[in-house]
Amino acid sequence: MAEWQPFREPLRRTLKRTVGIAIVTGGVIALARGELSRWPAASVVMLWPSLGGHYVELWFLNWVRPRLSHSRATQIAARLVVWFVAGVLLGAGMWLTAAVLPGLRPPHAPVTRLLALAGVAFIGLEVVAQTWLQLQGRPSFFDGRG
Repeated sequence: MAEWQPFREPLRRTLKRTVGIAIVTGGVIALARGELSRWPAASVVMLWPSLGGHYVELWFLNWVRPRLSHSRATQIAARLVVWFVAGVLLGAGMWLTAAVLPGLRPPHAPVTRLLALAGVAFIGLEVVAQTWLQLQGRPSFFDGRG
């Protein structure tokens, strides 16, 4: 079996993409809440899934994946578990950041429900991102190369 190739990307490209995603999604959230003045703070919160999610993927691709069996089923199961746990942790970071930034209000639902939802939502987010990579002909979760 072939060895996994480490994933590398220039920091400038990573930051342009992830900060751009955070700014756009922060704006969408601020607009949806009717609080455009909260756009910068909402963008800071959205750095958790955009930039944090990028580093979760790097960790999986460059550290976790090479240590697992090459079995496709094992790779898929591990990826889904990593995405769920990462979603929970990133969701906690988002909640705590929203709690300390002036003018933002974290959701009032039970925290365990919010964190479980964050785990599932992060899986959904990653499926969308991986679909985009697949459509571009780049290595992705779906073809087993990414």
